[in-house]
Amino acid sequence: MRTALVIGTGLIGTSAALALASRGVTVHLDDHDPGQARTAAALGAGTDAPPEGTVDLCIVAVPPAHVAGTLADVMGRGVARAYIDVASVKGGPRRELEALGLDLTPYIGTHPMSGRERSGPLAATADLFEGRPWVLTPTRDTDTEVLNLALELVALCRAVPVVMDADAHDRAVALVSHMPHLVSSMVAARLEHAEESAVRLCGQGIRDVTRIAASDPRMWIDILSANPGPVADLLAEVASDLDETVSALRALQSADSAKRTEGATGVEQVLRRGNAGQVRVPGKHGAAPAAYEVVAVLINDQPGQLARIFADADGAGVNIEDVRIEHATGQQAGLVQLMVEPQSAPVLTVALRERGWSIRQ
Repeated sequence: MRTALVIGTGLIGTSAALALASRGVTVHLDDHDPGQARTAAALGAGTDAPPEGTVDLCIVAVPPAHVAGTLADVMGRGVARAYIDVASVKGGPRRELEALGLDLTPYIGTHPMSGRERSGPLAATADLFEGRPWVLTPTRDTDTEVLNLALELVALCRAVPVVMDADAHDRAVALVSHMPHLVSSMVAARLEHAEESAVRLCGQGIRDVTRIAASDPRMWIDILSANPGPVADLLAEVASDLDETVSALRALQSADSAKRTEGATGVEQVLRRGNAGQVRVPGKHGAAPAAYEVVAVLINDQPGQLARIFADADGAGVNIEDVRIEHATGQQAGLVQLMVEPQSAPVLTVALRERGWSIRQ
């Protein structure tokens, strides 16, 4: 791939352009907002000048509702040898293109499974897709050269290609992305009018649950409008679980010991089902989840503290598998939770204590 045209210079489009440009591809940028394209160009994502001839690949990075119309336009003008979109839903846009009677041999739908809470070109990074799944949804009509160009794009962005049926993809992202986002938003909405004294008690748990609720609502309306059925089906199942859990919790308030026992059983069942589902979430690099030991270190909120901890762990020959930080309320301090292999936890604990760190059990 030598040349590419990226239409839509938001987070995904600009990140893909940055990755391609950094690897020697000449990237042309286009957006309905010329100022946004100029911003992406200023970041090093390419040029906002139109291509002089046919490019190798056209990447359509616009909201799902505009994918088919945009593709119909550029395919009609023959701007590229191959066309892809990177929208988060795949079945709907493909059916819209079929309804328009377009030749779909030069097209393949794709979806990079990566993102951030922030949107726009200023949030983009060249490494956004590194190590992340990038779904490809070829059909029997997809030309082999087009599939190869899409795979080259994925490789240049250092993502991991995953081939799926378009409708199976939409059901999958409803489960692992779209439905959880709405649930996160519903939980976060409980905080909107909560007492300040209650909000000040927020810890890492509520931060984890509500983190994705910070995303742009306008972007999510576009996404959910393109995949409403599968998301609604899943939310109906969640609603059924909620009804049963509410009934179980009410039973725990009963003066009748039998009802309390029944209520406790109901709550335990939903918690255990949660355990069973959570262990299926892939671990690092998509591998099976691993059980890590946590070494909790108390730190002050000062420059260089994390760097010192990582350096001391390296000095002890211990690899940090993951890290979380829980900030103390009302204090310039926090608790760094270092996830390590079980056999490394005692070694790291001793080493950090010897270097003056305060370890919390």
